[in-house]
Amino acid sequence: MTKLNSETNFNILTTHKKARTGLLTTNRGNISTPAFMPVGTKASVKGLSSEDLTNEVEAEIILANTYHLNIRPGEDVIKNLGGLHKFMNWPYPILTDSGGFQVFSLSKLNKITDDGVKFRSHLDGDECFFSPEKSMEIQMDLGADIIMAFDVCPPYPCSDKEMKKAMQLTHDWLKRCKKTMTSKNSQLFGIIQGGLDEKLRLESIEKVCAEDLPGYALGGFSVGEPMDLMYKVLDKIACHMPDNKPRYLMGVGSPKDLIESIDKGIDMFDCVYPSRNARNATLFTQKGKINIKRAEFKQDIKPIDSSCDCLTCANYTRAYLRHLYSQKEPLFVRLATIHNLRFYSNLMKKSRTAIEEGDWDKFKQECLEFF
Repeated sequence: MTKLNSETNFNILTTHKKARTGLLTTNRGNISTPAFMPVGTKASVKGLSSEDLTNEVEAEIILANTYHLNIRPGEDVIKNLGGLHKFMNWPYPILTDSGGFQVFSLSKLNKITDDGVKFRSHLDGDECFFSPEKSMEIQMDLGADIIMAFDVCPPYPCSDKEMKKAMQLTHDWLKRCKKTMTSKNSQLFGIIQGGLDEKLRLESIEKVCAEDLPGYALGGFSVGEPMDLMYKVLDKIACHMPDNKPRYLMGVGSPKDLIESIDKGIDMFDCVYPSRNARNATLFTQKGKINIKRAEFKQDIKPIDSSCDCLTCANYTRAYLRHLYSQKEPLFVRLATIHNLRFYSNLMKKSRTAIEEGDWDKFKQECLEFF
């Protein structure tokens, strides 16, 4: 058997000011950047098969959730069944988050100490404990290609003391994550914290990037802060991250968020925004969003977006989609989600082309007119 290349390499291909295109190489495939990762929280992007993700969305990498897969069905089950890729029939790269975001989102059910986080399951209240070591072990058992370090995501707003404590724990835990990481087929990304404090963010960048990891993420954004403030901080700090490593902005976002962040040098994104909006009848077009529930679409024979090349736009009308939604037909979720995620894939493709051809500034302004 040929041994797979366990290295993750990242090469910058073109730049335009701070915006850049690149190629992230993993042992399960290449990822063109800027890239958006559909979120498959529980080993499934809601409503879609792995074949849909490959053929209709054209996703190159997806994200799965460590906390939720630990709760059900359990990483031991997935490992015994051949790993997450085989379990969900997805042979391409998978990034797993660490469970750190659940420290934030399930804050009423947990207690943070220097050792880790004690959780109460959101399902049945059973107690469980995540340490940096435990998070790494779960993610390695799942068989993820990119593994996120266990971090503390502070809320917005919070005190300076809380922010500094969260950042220090994140730095301390990264060292423990790095020590625990033994998988030759997985790569560890460190997470930078510091909220909207530029000075703390730069301090975190210095300490996290000193660990010399395959990639780095910006955590603790899109947690309730005004997005204009996020853009301002991103513009100041992203350029201080290593040029030769992928820069991943976690949990962001809307089409506007992606365009603004690419402009500031970000390479990778994930968010439930397009799939969640799809399930709730909000669909994206090159001229902004539409709500397919509206009565104006009852007899509309046009596709969602005449410029879109997705399966949904090629075969189904707005009127039909409105009917499916109003009747709570499960088919609506699949068709709407395919469209929104293909829209995001195409947005990333168009962004890469604009950067490569030197048209980024014009493309950015055209996008921001509608988002």
